[in-house]
Amino acid sequence: MTAGWLVIAVGLVRAYLAKGSYHNLYYSIEKPLKFFQTGALLEILHCAFGIVPSSVVLTAFQVMSRVFLTWAVTHSVKEVQSEDSVLLFVVAWTVTEIIRYSFYTFNLLNHLPYLIKWARYTLFIVLYPMGVLGELLTIYAALPFVRQSGLYSISLPNKYNFSFDYYTFLILVMISYIPLFPQLYFHMLHQRRKVLSHTEEHKKSE
Repeated sequence: MTAGWLVIAVGLVRAYLAKGSYHNLYYSIEKPLKFFQTGALLEILHCAFGIVPSSVVLTAFQVMSRVFLTWAVTHSVKEVQSEDSVLLFVVAWTVTEIIRYSFYTFNLLNHLPYLIKWARYTLFIVLYPMGVLGELLTIYAALPFVRQSGLYSISLPNKYNFSFDYYTFLILVMISYIPLFPQLYFHMLHQRRKVLSHTEEHKKSE
């Protein structure tokens, strides 16, 4: 996964250098982004089976929200793929995941550089809001196209006597960020204080 997200980062840089513009860079990394972001679903199973100690609920929300953005919004609504907001969350995800998976990799090797640990628990302060902003702007940009096309919507009457309005669902998804984002963000800030302060105390004791 570390190598996979590095491939995405290199793809973004190469596309930018070739085009001389940051617009429409999504198309240059679309396939690896879909593959590696979808692969993150395994992390939920890892938490559920106790392979890693992270919260199943928090991990599921973070992973599923990204998979949802990747497939149910960006892939499904072609018109938003050229939006700059897509690049905003892709860059935030890419930098975050390179750091996060590098952190796990060095941990497995029992040789974790302090710089990687510091980046893991510090850069999210900027990257997390940046990613959330990109996600929200992309969903917002998709709304008129979803409403016009009736994408994924089911209207009555039908034999199941069930209706579903994907346009309204996307609005509810956006609203859900209001209570969930602060909880996740402050949880990460708490983790930062806990981990980095422990590291500083350990250094002093040495």
